[in-house]
Amino acid sequence: MSKFRIILLACLVFVLIAAIAEGADIMVYFNRGNTYFNDGKYEKAIREYNMVISEDQNFIDAYYNRGLAYYRKGDYEEAISDFNKVIANNQKDAEIYHLRALAHYKRGQYNKTIHDETKAVSINPNFADAYHNRGVAYAKGGQHDEAIEDYNKAISIRQNYSEAYFSRGVAYTRKAASDFKKACEMGIQHACDNLKQLSE
Repeated sequence: MSKFRIILLACLVFVLIAAIAEGADIMVYFNRGNTYFNDGKYEKAIREYNMVISEDQNFIDAYYNRGLAYYRKGDYEEAISDFNKVIANNQKDAEIYHLRALAHYKRGQYNKTIHDETKAVSINPNFADAYHNRGVAYAKGGQHDEAIEDYNKAISIRQNYSEAYFSRGVAYTRKAASDFKKACEMGIQHACDNLKQLSE
């Protein structure tokens, strides 16, 4: 074997070892980030995921997990930015649309919440949490009929869904209050009495 070939082979081996080491470093950062995340140390988790992304901007799981960490610490805009990157890579994942919807909800962006949850249930029609969260967003906009319909759907999927039962009860109460108010304004005294009871 010529000296040139030996040198070339040595260079290739060095490059391969360096690439393996770099990949190993990325997984060290990623796994350490996951450990911090599971311990509730979200700032430290984010720093580790930042290291992963600085090494490999196509490491989608790092964006996903960093988005979750941002969400948990209340940085909803940053969470949405990371979830956007995940969605750009995979538009068939109902869970990521749901997560982005939750972040939109926390920012008071109820129309965006409804949009993302609608996308989530179009991908997974049995996604009870997405129906419930969309119902809550509808209720925030005073759309109680739509909210009740979503709560009904969530309960039909998960029959022990206590939060959906509660939310549906609230929606029925608010809808009833609206009707009692109208009836009261039209002169029906016991409607006024019922409205007063609901407000107590």
